[in-house]
Amino acid sequence: MELKKQVGRLMIAGFKGTTMTEEIKRLIHDYHIGGVILFGRNIGTPEEILKLTRSLQSEAKAAGYSTPLLICIDQENGVVRRLGEGTTIIPGAMLLGATGEVENARKAGFLTGKELKALGINWNLAPVVDVNNNPLNPVISVRSFGEDAEKVSAFAMESMKGMQESGIATTLKHFPGHGDTSVDSHLDLPVIAHGVDRLHEVELLPFKKCIASGADAIMTAHVYFPAFESEENTPATLSKSVITGLLRKELGFEGVITTDCMEMDAIAKGIGTVNGAVKAVEAGVDLVMVSHIHHLQEQSILKIVEAVENGEMTAERITESVRRIEAMINEYITWEEIENSSDVPSFVGSPEHVEQMLEVYKKGITLAHGKGESIRQDDKVLLIYPTNEYATLVEDKRYATIGMAEELKKVHPNVEVLEIIPADYAASIEGAVEKAEEYDRIVVLTLNAVKDPDQERLVHRLIDSGKPIDVIAIRSPYDAELFPKANRMICTYEFTQTAFKVVSQYLVGKSEIRGKLPVTMPLDEILF
Repeated sequence: MELKKQVGRLMIAGFKGTTMTEEIKRLIHDYHIGGVILFGRNIGTPEEILKLTRSLQSEAKAAGYSTPLLICIDQENGVVRRLGEGTTIIPGAMLLGATGEVENARKAGFLTGKELKALGINWNLAPVVDVNNNPLNPVISVRSFGEDAEKVSAFAMESMKGMQESGIATTLKHFPGHGDTSVDSHLDLPVIAHGVDRLHEVELLPFKKCIASGADAIMTAHVYFPAFESEENTPATLSKSVITGLLRKELGFEGVITTDCMEMDAIAKGIGTVNGAVKAVEAGVDLVMVSHIHHLQEQSILKIVEAVENGEMTAERITESVRRIEAMINEYITWEEIENSSDVPSFVGSPEHVEQMLEVYKKGITLAHGKGESIRQDDKVLLIYPTNEYATLVEDKRYATIGMAEELKKVHPNVEVLEIIPADYAASIEGAVEKAEEYDRIVVLTLNAVKDPDQERLVHRLIDSGKPIDVIAIRSPYDAELFPKANRMICTYEFTQTAFKVVSQYLVGKSEIRGKLPVTMPLDEILF
């Protein structure tokens, strides 16, 4: 195979739209790219998704591929969920952790993989195995199973095994750990300055245990670890001591290593996406992910080709990666099963799948404190919630906080809504408190109030009014400590429609919730 097509096998590329673009066709035919990554922008109905994935595979076969394309997606569930209507809403990691039962992670993983596989997606960029031991982490938070390394290890392992049993490849992320950061690597370069012993005991533990249980792929973190890398401000993705020294040699991982997106600012504003692609492959990475911009995808391939031709990188370095990539493909994907997948199976988004996950939601959504009365049917209810402006850049823009209003109105006849833009909280406090006087019961949603003093002030003013206030933390569970006088303080960990359905039923006494907080309170013991 010509060199540019060998190097092309190391590229995972994204594109816009729900149909194949000319740019992605070019990458398939001219460069034999290893795979594509799908985002919300690519997702239509289940039928449209299957049509897209089949068309991509048909194009690859026509281009002369010996093995199928990798088609991957960030289907972590919870706050990072790419699939849309017609598929089953499945709990995210922290809600699963709140159930306290690892078998729920396996069930959720299996159904996730089963529905992805049915739609032609063969590789999931999950589970997240980061240990969320920083309550103000801006990018991981509820994407983690919790703050305890042993618990995260157990839940991650079962999630991974469930997906593997369904027939798709999995990804542990973000190596060597993104849980104790206060910076989002989409925006800047985080640094984790812990020593080697601590990193092995906490951050690396879930990776080590999942590697021992047969991990398929690992995604690198754009995070600098001085304990492992002597060159200042070199992210793990670009560090040979981290990728080859730590992950390959010390931890013995023999599977596929992929980068996170190389267009994230931690790379793009440093070494740059294209030069970073070369550096990552030199460090020992197998797959380079460039999710958005076509010319950067093509330039990255050509820059790696140039490095091989100039003797800066050996051809063997490329063939090593191709062998690992094709071994993973052969483990999970065949041309035959792709050609036989002409229709979306009836189990995708089926009532049976929905009911199974509904029970898991009931086990995970948590009454953090308070044992106040349920809302009566003759109560006049005011629901106050923040317009979702998205806490992290990785979230899908199609899911919104407005879903709570829809679900609460299904179970209560007299609900009015006050929606507040987060930037307007300070100016909205007096008006909201005055409006609340007209109602018997107030339900208020918080979206990371732990990092929003105005949101916190509004809830305290409502509680001080003397009315029974049910507070629902729809993201950070650390909000629970802020409101000890709430009638009921509930954590849903995510604002998916099923979470809203369960908590709405609970508010009016029609459902139970049985979760336990997977993080430590009080905050001052963690932060100060």
